[in-house]
Amino acid sequence: MTDEWLRRAAALTFPAGHHLGGESNAGTAGTFPVISPRDGAVLTEVPDAGPAEVESAVRAARRAFDDGPWPRLEPAERGRILLRLADLVERDRDELALLISLEMGKPIKDSHGIELRAVINTLRYYGELADKLTDEAPQAGPDALALVTREPIGVVAAIVPWNFPLTLATWKVAAALAAGCTVVLKPAEQTPLSALRLGELGTEAGLPPGVFNVLAARGRAAGIALGKSPDVDVVAFTGSTEVGRHYLHYAADSNLKRVWLELGGKSPNLVLPDAPDLATAAATAAWGIFFNSGQMCTAPSRLLVHRSIAAEVVDAVVERAQAIRIGDPLDPATEMGPIATARQLASVEEHIASAGARLRTGGQRLDRPGFYLQPTVFDQVTPDMEICREEIFGPVLSVLTFDTLDEAVALANDSVYGLAAGLWTADLSTAHRVARRLKAGTVWVNCYEEGGLNVPFGGFKQSGNGRDKSLHALEKFTELKTTWIAL
Repeated sequence: MTDEWLRRAAALTFPAGHHLGGESNAGTAGTFPVISPRDGAVLTEVPDAGPAEVESAVRAARRAFDDGPWPRLEPAERGRILLRLADLVERDRDELALLISLEMGKPIKDSHGIELRAVINTLRYYGELADKLTDEAPQAGPDALALVTREPIGVVAAIVPWNFPLTLATWKVAAALAAGCTVVLKPAEQTPLSALRLGELGTEAGLPPGVFNVLAARGRAAGIALGKSPDVDVVAFTGSTEVGRHYLHYAADSNLKRVWLELGGKSPNLVLPDAPDLATAAATAAWGIFFNSGQMCTAPSRLLVHRSIAAEVVDAVVERAQAIRIGDPLDPATEMGPIATARQLASVEEHIASAGARLRTGGQRLDRPGFYLQPTVFDQVTPDMEICREEIFGPVLSVLTFDTLDEAVALANDSVYGLAAGLWTADLSTAHRVARRLKAGTVWVNCYEEGGLNVPFGGFKQSGNGRDKSLHALEKFTELKTTWIAL
C-alpha cells in the first residue's frame, strides 16, 4: 500500500497560484519553496503574496460582499453550495490527504481518516445549518414590534496554522460562508498546497468569484496586512499566543475589526486513583501527546497522576511510547510522522535539552532524512520547570504527581493557558465537581479529544476567545441588529 501512495504522490499536480476572485493568480511577488518534512526535500514552489496580492484578495472579497450575490442568496442555496463543496472534497479525498501528508508530515492514515473526515463533516454541518438559523421577536408591548435580526458581518480574514491545515481552515471558512460572509484564507507558509486546492474546489462547487480567496504567503507580512486592512471586518486566527496579541494591536490601530483568537495550550490530564481503567487512561495519555507528533494546541502535555498509581501509569505510558512506529507519513503503518519543520524540531530539542527533569524515554532525533524525533517522556517534573509551563508543540510529555484532589486542581489551573483538560475518575460527583473547577474551554472525562461539530471549541485565559464549531461559531461572523417599529 505504501507503493500505491508513493505512486499517487509522484503523479500529483500542485496548485501553482493564489486563488483570487475565483481564479488562479501567479502574483508578482516571487515564489517560495514548500519543504516536505518527510525527507527535507522541496516539493514545489508557490507564489508569495505581497501587498498587491493581499490588496487584490481583500478587494475581491469586499466587492463580493458589498455588491455580489452571496450575502443575498437564500440561505438554503448557500447551504447547497457548501454541501457540493463537501462532495468535491470527498471526491478528491485521496489527493487532499496526500497534500497534507507531504506538506506537514501527518501520517496518511490520519490525513485521510481523521483530518479529511473532519473537513467533510464540517462542510456538511454548516451546509445543513445555513437555512436553520432564526431571528428573534421580543415582546415589545401592544404599540410596537421589536425584531432582532442576525446579519453577516462582512469580510473575514481566516489565518490558520500548519498542524491541521484544512480542519482548522474549514472550521472558520465554512461557518463564515454559511453566515453569508466572504473570506480571505491565509494558510501557514508551510502548508499552502491543500488550502489552495480547497479554494479551487470552492469555485468548482459554485462559490461566486471573490467569495472565497486563498493567499499563499511567506513570513508575517501578509498576515499583518490583513490584520491592518480597513476593509477586513473580522480576523479569525489560530496560532500562537504571541502572534495573537499582535492581531489585537492591528485591530486597534486600524478599524477596530473583530478579532477572534484560538491560541496555545498546556493541557493537564488528571488521573485519579479511582480511574475506571488505568490501562486505558495510560494508553489514551500516550496517544494524546504523541498523535500528530504532539503538534496540537490541545495536546495533554501535562500528565498529573496520583502518587499511589503513578508508577503503574507512567510505566505503561513509557512502554507505549517506545512501541510507537515512527516513519514515512506515506506508509499506512506509520503511527507518528516527522515534526513539521526543521525550525520546530530544533525548538523541541532545545526544550528537551534544558528540561531539568528525569528523562524516561526518547528525546533523540532519528538518523534519517527529514525531521523525526522520538516520543519523549519526562517524570519528576516540578511546576516551575519550563517544560511544564511552556507550550512545546512536540511529542514531549511532562509527568507530575499529586496527593490530594485540591492539589491536582491547583496544578492543573497553574498555567496561563486554559484550552482543554482531561479527567479520569469513576465517581460521577467528582467528575462534575472537578470539571467545574478546571479553567478550560473543554474538559474530557474518561476520554480525550472526543466530541462533535455540535459542541463549541475554544479556550479560557490566554488560550483565546470565541468559539469554533457548533452554532456558537456563527456568533463570530454575524452582527445583531435591533429594529423597533411603532404600530
